[in-house]
This record gives sequence, structure tokens and C-alpha cells, in this order.
Amino acid sequence: MQPKLSVITIVYNNVKDIERTMLSVLNQTYPNIEYIVIDGASKDGTKKVIRKFQNRLAKLISEPDHGIYDAMNKGLALATGEYVLFMNSGDEIYSTETVEDVFQSADSADIYYGETEMYNEQWLSLGQRRHRAPENFNWRSFKYGMSVGHQAVYIKRSITEPYDLQYKYSADIDWVIKAAKKASSIVNTHIYVAKYLVGGMSKKKHFASLRERFSIFKKYYGLIPNLINHLVIALNLLTYFVKHRKTND
Repeated sequence: MQPKLSVITIVYNNVKDIERTMLSVLNQTYPNIEYIVIDGASKDGTKKVIRKFQNRLAKLISEPDHGIYDAMNKGLALATGEYVLFMNSGDEIYSTETVEDVFQSADSADIYYGETEMYNEQWLSLGQRRHRAPENFNWRSFKYGMSVGHQAVYIKRSITEPYDLQYKYSADIDWVIKAAKKASSIVNTHIYVAKYLVGGMSKKKHFASLRERFSIFKKYYGLIPNLINHLVIALNLLTYFVKHRKTND
């Protein structure tokens, strides 16, 4: 039996990218997808694009929200699938066969994950993320940075919780760690599963995002280990930048 996947897209005033994201979901070969779109009452034509595909959506909400993670919580509350995947506006599921390939990689895992390819605003590939997906992922795997992209992780809905709204920029890290702590089986698909558009809110509010990440990592890993881990993160970042002249976070 093919499990139902709830794919949730949140968007606000992103008319340039929303159709590309939606088509990456709607064109999947996998038949059992519930597609939920949460629009924050866009005013730039985004809603008009979404409504082109409304009859192919399971649910659509277009109303003001209190930020990214409030919108994600709305989507999560509406989801009825066995698994959930967040594919925010600007990002894409990697290929039309990706969801099918993910669920064929193993039966009934609590979490599936894979690699992410980075793209710039002109939708030109920047290559693989600097943080490559670890061979074996668990809740401790983020101690040197977010090694699995938020859009590259399929999580069984029964082990998820609402996003913690005290975090404005990095609640996705906290959310994935919480789920990973509950997971008994986590499967590396060993494939690229997502394309990620750089320059989101965590980039625009980079230092605030880093402060939140430090706080989250301290909560799970402890203050002293977190300080040591951040020295390693800084060294790895410097080494990567010297070699590639880019960070690809």
C-alpha cells in the first residue's frame, strides 16, 4: 500500500516562483499525494496563479498569518497524510519521480531524507549544499549545522509537533530534531530529493537566525559542547569558502 504524503507549500507575495514549485508537486508520478497550499493573503498576483490549479489541491487557505511557522502550523493542522513534506514557494521536489523513489527506498520508515541541490534567483544551479546529508542521520546530526535540508525530509506525521513559534527564523531545525528524537527508523534514500532557492528569510535575517540556531543547539546538545561544535562549524565554513568562494548553506 502506498502511504499518503501531505505536501505543504507556504507562500506570500512570490508570484515569480509559486507556479514552478506547485508544478514540481502536481507533476509527481506518485499517485497518493495530498497537496495543501497556505497563502498569507498575497497581493502581487500569487493567488491568481494558485487558483489556476485549485481543482488539483486538497486544501487552500489564503489569509493573513503571523509569520512563516504560523503558516506552516496551519498546513500541518490540515494534513491527513501518513507523511508530511514542506516544499515552500521557490523550492522544488527534485524530479517528477522523486516521491515515488523515496517511498520505494524502504518500507514504513519514520523519516526519509536525501540530498538538496542549491539554486540562485536566476534558477542556476549552485551545486550540492555545503552540509551534505550524513550517511546515518539522527537527532544529534545537526550539532555541526543543519545537515539535512528542511525540504529534503519526509516525516511520519504521527511523530511531528507544531512548530515552536518562539523561534522566528529557525523553528524548522527545532521541529526536525524533535521528530528525529522520536523516530525509530530513519532512511537515507541516497538520492537528490529537493531543489532549494537560496535567499530565504533565514538568509535575510542571517544573524538573528544564527542566534536562534545557537539557542536551539544549546538546548539539545549543551552549552559547552555547542561552543566547541561552533568552532568546528566556523572552521569548516572557512575551509569551504577558501576552496569554493561560496558558502552554499
